[in-house]
Amino acid sequence: MAIRIDLDVQLAIRKMKSAELAKLIGITPQNLSVLRAGRAKAIRFSTLEAICKHLDCQPGDILVYETDEESK
Repeated sequence: MAIRIDLDVQLAIRKMKSAELAKLIGITPQNLSVLRAGRAKAIRFSTLEAICKHLDCQPGDILVYETDEESK
């Protein structure tokens, strides 16, 4: 099983650069890059809340659950 991060999709829909989002939510561009790449081990609810607020989306628009078969 895996959790896929679709943050790039939401950024593209809104024509927003990741550096702009990082500044808005108060994290470094490097930390946002780790999250976007799916290499993050965890995400704070406050960070997730800020992302959803500034992208006007729901957590399910960003975090997608996949079974092992779907992720292949």
